[in-house]
Amino acid sequence: MSADHPTLNHTLRVALAERSYDIEIGSGNLANFSSFLRQRCQTEHAILITDTTVDPLYADQLGDQLVESGWEVHLLVVDAGEQSKSTEVASHLWETMLAEGVDRQTVVVAVGGGVVGDLAGFVAATYARGLPFVQIPTTLLAQVDSSVGGKVGINLPGAKNMVGAFWQPQGVLIDVAVLETLPVQEYRAGLAEVVKYGVILDADFFDTLEQQVDAIEAKNPQVLTTIVEHCCRLKAEVVEQDERETTGLRAVLNYGHTFAHALEAAGSYGQLLHGEAVAMGMCCAARLAARMGRVGEPFVKKQADLLQALHLKTTLPDHSPDELLRLMYHDKKVEQGQLRFILPDCMGHVEQVGEVRPNDILAALRDSR
Repeated sequence: MSADHPTLNHTLRVALAERSYDIEIGSGNLANFSSFLRQRCQTEHAILITDTTVDPLYADQLGDQLVESGWEVHLLVVDAGEQSKSTEVASHLWETMLAEGVDRQTVVVAVGGGVVGDLAGFVAATYARGLPFVQIPTTLLAQVDSSVGGKVGINLPGAKNMVGAFWQPQGVLIDVAVLETLPVQEYRAGLAEVVKYGVILDADFFDTLEQQVDAIEAKNPQVLTTIVEHCCRLKAEVVEQDERETTGLRAVLNYGHTFAHALEAAGSYGQLLHGEAVAMGMCCAARLAARMGRVGEPFVKKQADLLQALHLKTTLPDHSPDELLRLMYHDKKVEQGQLRFILPDCMGHVEQVGEVRPNDILAALRDSR
């Protein structure tokens, strides 16, 4: 569970007044999990929520580490996959926690990828009107995106993340060494969110990613630590300014996601990993921006080239464009029946755009097939 030669840990503070918390990023630092948790929680009762994939790899060992330090621990395991982000699974966790005597002094720890983090966070936010919560993200996508910012939730059959809350963690512990056990497909899916940060907020970072493709492919620990820290810093800066999406600034983080969520729903949340859908959604968004005259073809190609260099697919599955458009209207970002998209005007800068013609959306979908 720990690296042979842990790299220097980096600590990033997310400044949200009384809801502020630290993100600790390093390699091999899961060995310090018990002390990390004890520094942030005035309790010795922990519920660890994980999935069937991560349980034997990390969660069971982390539970043992807490027990050896005097904690009372209950380990709850859900099926791996997006299907676990459901009302049925959440209800089962609530009932189990009730049976295990969970109270407001209990801390909920999410050990896993984005699905586990979203689900466990939602359960923590809603049980007993809110329990303390800690994130231990074990996928690249969760490390750079979903574990930071306090968005938690579950899916409805026809709409992703439609039921949820803003519930900030007490802390986030990120160990890039765990990415060694991450399947290649999952790792590459997480890289879509990494590329997204360059497109929406930092053109220089995008250029750095282009130059580091080989090191990223090799999972170089120092490079990964730097990349993860930079992504977390960019997201933290946005969240600090617009924690609950009231000003529109935080919406930039949804670049490509309106298309992506429709693609995920069209595949019943089982055909594509979230990051894979985001890569395709970013390509659709770039093509839509090009059709609207916001960017030129060189932008579309530059983005697609980096995604492809990182082995991400940029063409859509064979779904009907009309059906995908229909699914987009179930997106939680729809306002007064109008779709809103996050679209670029240059590398490193995007804006929220409304009043997009359906014909342009359909054309962007067709051009991306």
